[in-house]
Amino acid sequence: MFKFITHKSFLVNFLAIVFIVLLLVFAFFSLLGVITKHDEYKKVPSVVGKSYDEAMQILKAANLQATIQDSIYDDTARALQVMRQSPDADATVKSDRTIYLTINRAVPPQVDMPDLRGFSLKSAQLYLQNLGLKIGDTTYVSDIAKNAVKDQKFNGNSISPGTKINMGSHIDLVIGNGVGEAVMSVPDLIGMTVAQARDYLNSSNIELGSIIPGGQVTDLENAYIVKQNPQPYTEIAGETVPNKIRPGQIMDIWISSTPPVKDSTTTLPQ
Repeated sequence: MFKFITHKSFLVNFLAIVFIVLLLVFAFFSLLGVITKHDEYKKVPSVVGKSYDEAMQILKAANLQATIQDSIYDDTARALQVMRQSPDADATVKSDRTIYLTINRAVPPQVDMPDLRGFSLKSAQLYLQNLGLKIGDTTYVSDIAKNAVKDQKFNGNSISPGTKINMGSHIDLVIGNGVGEAVMSVPDLIGMTVAQARDYLNSSNIELGSIIPGGQVTDLENAYIVKQNPQPYTEIAGETVPNKIRPGQIMDIWISSTPPVKDSTTTLPQ
């Protein structure tokens, strides 16, 4: 039944087929290194900081491919400048490897201007940073809200919340200096306790500054005020002139455990 296997013509054909198969296998593996560029490695050149066109030329000269993977915006960098690359510079790769580039946008993106009025200066700065905006000039105006944002400006003009503005823009802030515009007479605190003076000053939006004890004081809040700065009045050419103070300003006091003796004959101006 299988006598044809022993025929000479069959054996010759079979050996020829085996030879051809082996030859093809050998040729395949011989050319595999050429096809895959086996052992053909090179270092990736650095293109970060280059323009996109420059980066493409450098990578092409190194037999590498390049494509844009992402884009970001940095107002300190040039338009279309390469910000990052992957793989990094000096990495070892095969020829024709694709290098992925992150470039700086040519046109800055826009964001909505927030409403910073009422924010503290520090909070406003953090808010602007999160949006990619920057603080420009800061000016101060008389206002009892110390370090609070009273107005926001762009290019010298007030800018309304929700206005579209380029990322990286500088926003000028108008800040309260903590001193109100109203003017009042300096209160006479002599003879008050510290607790009484504190309540009185809080009601007038005047800050209590340094508390300086004279001698041993064990109960601070119930100690008596014996001296203050500024004084409630000034003698000018024999005339008693009331001194003035604004809300937000500070008064320093000197205290004692015993009350002062006030001159009951002196009438202070109201």
